[in-house]
Amino acid sequence: MKKRRIAWIGALAAVAIAMTGCSSSGGNDGGADGGGTLTYLEPQTWNTLYPPAGGFYPNGGVLNQITDRVLYQNPETLELEPWIAEELPQVNADATEYTFTLREGVTYSDGTPLDAENVVKNFDLFGKGDSDRALSVSEAINNYDRGEAVDERTVKFFFTAPSPGFAQAVSTINSGLLSNATLDRTNEEFGPGNAAEIVGSGPFVIDDEKIGTELSLAAREDYDWAPPSLEHQGAPQIDGVDFIVAGEASVRVGTVTSGQADVARTIPAPDEAQFAADGLELIAASTNGVNNSLSFRFAHPLLQDIRVRQALIAGIDREEIVDTLFSESYPLATGILAKTALGYTDTSQNYVYDPDRAEQLLDEAGWAPGSDGIREKDGEKLVLTFNEALPQPRSKEVVTLIQEQLGEIGVGVELFAGDQAAQDAARLELDTIQVYHSMVGRADFDVIKSQFHSANRNALLNLDPATNELHDAELDALLAQIASVPTTEERQQASAAAQQHLADQAYVLPLFEEPQVFGLRSQVEGFKTESIGRPSFYEVTLQR
Repeated sequence: MKKRRIAWIGALAAVAIAMTGCSSSGGNDGGADGGGTLTYLEPQTWNTLYPPAGGFYPNGGVLNQITDRVLYQNPETLELEPWIAEELPQVNADATEYTFTLREGVTYSDGTPLDAENVVKNFDLFGKGDSDRALSVSEAINNYDRGEAVDERTVKFFFTAPSPGFAQAVSTINSGLLSNATLDRTNEEFGPGNAAEIVGSGPFVIDDEKIGTELSLAAREDYDWAPPSLEHQGAPQIDGVDFIVAGEASVRVGTVTSGQADVARTIPAPDEAQFAADGLELIAASTNGVNNSLSFRFAHPLLQDIRVRQALIAGIDREEIVDTLFSESYPLATGILAKTALGYTDTSQNYVYDPDRAEQLLDEAGWAPGSDGIREKDGEKLVLTFNEALPQPRSKEVVTLIQEQLGEIGVGVELFAGDQAAQDAARLELDTIQVYHSMVGRADFDVIKSQFHSANRNALLNLDPATNELHDAELDALLAQIASVPTTEERQQASAAAQQHLADQAYVLPLFEEPQVFGLRSQVEGFKTESIGRPSFYEVTLQR
């Protein structure tokens, strides 16, 4: 069977997959014994394969196929298990030293060994970054000092303060292991146009790239170091994976339901019912982290008064948002973290819909209705700009519904539109985006620090770039504590304190627990996701 041609019809925002010499059976070139190439549809293209910057789901979806990790986080139990390390690490009492013993015989796809010196080189880069090459520090790694190759298979890591999240950090795609030559690349050299040169030790290798539209992965025939707990061992059972960018949801849904593709990510809630048909399946994978939520950037003059932030929270009907736009796959949030997330605390009492109270709070704050219904104070209108979170499901529709809800209490809402590059630039500008729509998946206590700490994603823009001063130093201290106390009990307490502070200060409004929703043909067997919902194709087989 000849390889299918993929015709991109940009003006129609559609994808047509032309199959040559066989019936309409998606990417399935294989029979009962496996084989074949899987066709996978993504809503957005990847933008970097540098692991510490790989949190964007299209990036992580690729990195999860081409890199291994020191440890494996079981997506069912969230327990850590051996992978490239033969066993769990030896950790000293205050979690400032970790020692791992590596498996024998692991190699990268360029034939170079994955040994202790190579692992040290990986984490010295991930833990420290390299400003000269514009390579960032991994947000998953805290208080990193250095690594040491004790011998060929033993590596030891040292930290300047307790780093209790490090064991989990080495299991994430942000710690995907790369060959020595790959680690020497610049930030730009990890970007589009260079995919085939990124060398990992994973079960797949990248063998072709069409910038912005397509990425082809081939199975590595000599792969033999999967996590020992997996039922399948050895090389992948399919020949490869074709990643196809299909931005239109209708295209992703229609291409899979018609049998012309195998799997698609981000199935909109209104289309979920189509996958109840025979021969189709729907998987809603938990992301186990910071919920889909709004961050109120309290340093902005319009949001400095806590009464205004409290009014916004009381004026937004979260249940209407979930009931109108989503499905049972999207549970209403009861806190900033998902119920399945490590450290979860219920703060739902802070997020009660009460429009009468919202209006009262705005009155007390001095915001009076203007002639057009939008509240004014000292000649300024209360109009806030929200970003369109392109990676998040139905973000535009969410903001549009919030615009209607807040309009009823006299608050204006504008939507900042634009592509991912425009959104990435705008999110750092307080005068451009005052309310930030986002989420973060990571199955560790540190996830809340990753989202809100000034040195990480800084979702609240707590750090003033002009003065390098914090607007709320207590918040940063609470978040830092989560990553710097050695015991699980202490981390739980620190996380609860940070969550309560976010709630009490009306800094955030959690909307719903965001899953990664995949639609697939039933002939795709063994499809799984890792601990925060990124696809894993290693165990997949394609059946006719």
